[in-house]
Amino acid sequence: MSAPGLQPGRGVLRRKPIETISSDGEETGLSKSLGLWQLTAIGVGGIIGAGIFSLAGAVANEKAGPAVLISFLLAGIASAAAAFSYAEFAGMIPKAGSAYTYGYAVLGEIVGWLIGWDLLLEYTAIVAVVAISISGYFNELLGYLGIDLPTWMLGAPGTESDDGVAPGSYVVNLFAMVLCLFIAFMLNLGMKSAARFETFLVYLKVGVVLLVIGVGAFYINTGNYTPFFPFGASGAITGAATVFFAVFGYDAMSTAAEESKEAQKHMPKAILYSLGISMVLYVLACLVLTGMIPFQQINGDSAFASAFADVGLPMLGAIIGVGAILGILTVMFTFMLGVTRVGYSMSRDGLLPAWFGKTHPVRKVPTRFTWLIGIASAVIAGVLPIGEAAELTNIGILLAFVIVCAAVIVLRYKRPDLPREFKTPGMPVVPIIGIAFSIWLVTFLEPLTWLRFAVWFAIGLIVYFAYGYRKSKLNS
Repeated sequence: MSAPGLQPGRGVLRRKPIETISSDGEETGLSKSLGLWQLTAIGVGGIIGAGIFSLAGAVANEKAGPAVLISFLLAGIASAAAAFSYAEFAGMIPKAGSAYTYGYAVLGEIVGWLIGWDLLLEYTAIVAVVAISISGYFNELLGYLGIDLPTWMLGAPGTESDDGVAPGSYVVNLFAMVLCLFIAFMLNLGMKSAARFETFLVYLKVGVVLLVIGVGAFYINTGNYTPFFPFGASGAITGAATVFFAVFGYDAMSTAAEESKEAQKHMPKAILYSLGISMVLYVLACLVLTGMIPFQQINGDSAFASAFADVGLPMLGAIIGVGAILGILTVMFTFMLGVTRVGYSMSRDGLLPAWFGKTHPVRKVPTRFTWLIGIASAVIAGVLPIGEAAELTNIGILLAFVIVCAAVIVLRYKRPDLPREFKTPGMPVVPIIGIAFSIWLVTFLEPLTWLRFAVWFAIGLIVYFAYGYRKSKLNS
């Protein structure tokens, strides 16, 4: 029975009883194999990726100059406002699904459905975008080694090239497709094995970043920090809107709550630890990058590799390039993990067919849905240029942040009696900051992004009312 402050609701606003969810009242086919530092590694794996290896350089060169440091700090503060809300929910509702589950329990089934449906597309598209990015690094690396692959397999139709490749020469991005299927294969080995693979790559990636910071610090010229705001304060703020999408990832990690050994204790810590570790590395990396060479000379595509080449260390630049390729794989892992667990939760709740949520009897992972996502992301990565694939991302993540921040406020005042392992500080100011910043960032999105978002939502509503509403476990 729900407390008087938050009644179950009827129709599309019916809610999953929080007591039932948090007390393991739901059957689960997932295995509990993740400890605190494995969860933290998954979070760091989702946060640190192209943000350091390319995005920081692009923003410094085009928008903020040395003030890219301020851009990351502003984005980190805004992201932390949402991270606190995620941490409170993760300690209170330690179940798979993250924002989908939180929205379902607090704001109603239709809200949970819409955010879950949206994350299915957003996370899948992120996996594809990262695969395309890694494919680009890989092609450059092969070029350095003198290996020339057939042009038709190096990019999707419509991919732009700076190398004089004739339009129409590209047919499919084969390497990006293989990467997506490889990550699906790793996830299907079972969470314990997959987490070991992810943790190893995260350690490798952090090691490369520390190498960059440690060696680069000896080549800092403080004169390169002047002027600190070459594009004005507005440039740093605009940069914050750009790099914000490099400082989340804990949201996808929180979908693995049900596979944590002590979720209520470990999930809040893992969310905050992963963001904290990543922000320290981002700030130090930005200081080194903008101190090594003038911001006008920073290469936006391969910032650190080119920076070390400019100071006479080309071999170290090549090592960084290889580390970037391997390290960014962790982003694919984290977000494919996230989307499969969201789909698993929706299937378990009856909003999607039970077939999708079927788990392997031995490995305890949703094998069918994982392969489905692997194939879907492979198709997107193979046939869409990176710009078009990237336009499928971002808006859903911001919507998830708004929903979670709003839900934590509602639940704090409606159900103050619920036990909470972690409480969001500065209630309700901190969650409101998360909401306001997310809504502000939405205004930067292109009209075409909104159109695609509306079309996907319309399809989602059709699916919900044609199937999910009737088949929901709460419809009995």
